[in-house]
Amino acid sequence: MQQFRGFQRIATALAMTACLWLGACAKDDPEQAVRQQVEAMQAAIDARDAGDVEDLIAEDFVGNEGMDRRAIRQLAAAVFLRHKTVSAKLGPVSVELRGSTDAIARFSVLATGSSGGFLPESGQVYQVESGWRLVDGEWKLLNASWTPNL
Repeated sequence: MQQFRGFQRIATALAMTACLWLGACAKDDPEQAVRQQVEAMQAAIDARDAGDVEDLIAEDFVGNEGMDRRAIRQLAAAVFLRHKTVSAKLGPVSVELRGSTDAIARFSVLATGSSGGFLPESGQVYQVESGWRLVDGEWKLLNASWTPNL
């Protein structure tokens, strides 16, 4: 009986340790969480899903030439309608944290699209600087600027 109690205590301690460890691992560090959101944006573009693109964008988003959240969704939908295939290939992503709720992510992206012909109709490399904010526990795209590499 005494051995059973000893085993029970060890099992309880191991279970509690595992819960604490898993809880700590489940919380992404902010830099990794921003990288995951950048990758989620790439996946939404590759999936041609304007709604998923919009879900990653903050309500008060501002982009090139004053584009807002609605304009970005409309631009994505137009690109998806125009091109049968759309792809975004990311270069290395650097993340700079600014406090605990703001971050800047910089990266290059190769954007391509084709209407289904033998060769891609368009492709362009862009340099992107994007601002991210932690909103209700989720990183949202707050602003972005993109310039073509010439």
